[in-house]
Amino acid sequence: MTTKIETRHAVHYTQSEAMTGAELRENFMIERLFATGELNAAYTHYDRMLIAGAMPGAAALSVGEELAKLVGAEFLLERRELGLINIGGPGRVIADGTTYEVGFQDGLYLGMGTREIRFESVDAAAPAKFYINSVPAHATFPSRIITKTDAIENNLGDQLTCNKRKLYQYIHPKVLPTCQLLMGLTRLEPGSVWNTMPAHLHDRRMEAYIYFEIPEDAFVVHLMGRPQATGHLIVRSEQAVLSPPWSIHCGSGTSSYAFIWSMAGDNQSFTDMDFVPMKDLK
Repeated sequence: MTTKIETRHAVHYTQSEAMTGAELRENFMIERLFATGELNAAYTHYDRMLIAGAMPGAAALSVGEELAKLVGAEFLLERRELGLINIGGPGRVIADGTTYEVGFQDGLYLGMGTREIRFESVDAAAPAKFYINSVPAHATFPSRIITKTDAIENNLGDQLTCNKRKLYQYIHPKVLPTCQLLMGLTRLEPGSVWNTMPAHLHDRRMEAYIYFEIPEDAFVVHLMGRPQATGHLIVRSEQAVLSPPWSIHCGSGTSSYAFIWSMAGDNQSFTDMDFVPMKDLK
């Protein structure tokens, strides 16, 4: 197996507003998370969130000493918690001897103190794609599967404003206890392309997105930056975006798509948002 790691340092908004498009991508995008037989990770300095993609083929992938060393611990979850959602074929996660069957769009939470983590695909010809987020933790909570039916479904938006969508809260205080990680999945209805509008900020939390189910000849224009000085990123399927606390995070696609959002920071209040009037965006 191969483990590849990169680091993303925190950026002040005055720096981002002077960046070229290529520099924005270098600092705020993770362009390659999934490759067969690889565990690809990005360690961010935004609330110390670790973002990773594991795509096991015929052989299992294990969380090894590379990630433990990265976070300065004996093992990755010594002082961390972890959440994941599978966006590929059926898979398994073996954590400290317990096997969790993780199907398409199923999630899994692993509590602080989990030592050994291994990822498997049920069928190497249709490999699992585990999208993983890990953040610092201060207490241990029980590990558990979160299926799509376990998640809280929210019907949002309107066809008239091209943003009709279903938002599923997977890792959320109303579903299970965690230290700080929030995680969920949003799927746009056919004919809708806008996500997360009206735009908002939450200076108390960072956020990360991974967009997926984008056709090969399509993309999402992800808007970021301060409301009065927005920039954009062109995002393809299975690419991730980092959103600092000072940045809006919304976008529009050339087709409908899905994305997974995750947050870490001072609170777990999903509704703690500072909305930005549409007329104030520049």
